[in-house]
Amino acid sequence: MLTGGIAGFFYAYSVSVMPGLDRIGAPAAMEAMQGINAAVRNPVFFVTFFLTPVVTLLAAAITFKTGARVAAVALALAALVHVGGAVGPTAAVNVPLNEALAGLRPRSAASPGARWTDYAQPWTIWNHIRTLASTISLVLVGWALAAMGPMSGRQ
Repeated sequence: MLTGGIAGFFYAYSVSVMPGLDRIGAPAAMEAMQGINAAVRNPVFFVTFFLTPVVTLLAAAITFKTGARVAAVALALAALVHVGGAVGPTAAVNVPLNEALAGLRPRSAASPGARWTDYAQPWTIWNHIRTLASTISLVLVGWALAAMGPMSGRQ
């Protein structure tokens, strides 16, 4: 559920939030994104984003102990993909861009259109990467579940 939640979160930004913000004009888009960035700092996002690889690695370890080696490897890979493809870019690119945006006063910024473009283009590209990585992670979790087969009757 965590991998699906975070994949959907990034997907929503890629297909609706960022394109929608691009349509409302730079100062309004900047203000809206500043609000979004402040609101996303909450316990639900924290759990979904940061605990996904922890829970997935824990599931990999438990699954490995049951003898379901293929499923355990798929779960471990899912965690690594999430860390490398979602957590890494978030820390290296998206958060620094968000912090730079937070320091702007959109209504009085010089060249707000250029500033929005300088923010939104790289932010969106890296969000697409996070979306892809999170979706791959979700597929790997699904593969792990399929590899374990029916669980009924197991003790």
